[in-house]
Amino acid sequence: MLTIYIDADGCPVKDEVYRVADRYKLRVVVVANKPLKTPLSPRVEMVVVPGNFDAADDWIVEQVEKNDLVITGDIPLADRCVKKNARVLGHKGHEFTPDNVGEAMASRELFIHLRQTGESRGGPSPIGKKDRSVFLSKMDQVIQSIRKENG
Repeated sequence: MLTIYIDADGCPVKDEVYRVADRYKLRVVVVANKPLKTPLSPRVEMVVVPGNFDAADDWIVEQVEKNDLVITGDIPLADRCVKKNARVLGHKGHEFTPDNVGEAMASRELFIHLRQTGESRGGPSPIGKKDRSVFLSKMDQVIQSIRKENG
């Protein structure tokens, strides 16, 4: 059965995920390095993964299965999950796929280099109402696609 994993540290669309998951009656696993407030629901589970910075990512990769859905803004985590045939959505509704995750990794490395050399400052733009709408639409589309694929 489809499970949604949220890479929850810093995730700006947790509430949107909870709403959509509730509508479809899907299990949500919220994964973070510290406890976070989650809805009181038998389908929402909070998993605290202590340890290094990537411990939560490692836990998600160990648990995720084909056609689960991972919500993350972390491109290396997206890459690892896509390689396990999971579906992965960024916070603004961008789906990471085998066809585009390599390019996303390369762009990430370029931006890191530009920041380190002082040629670029800042990060991604904040998430807005339009981004949330795109995210919700794409999440719905991905869930429908997974359900159709799995009968």
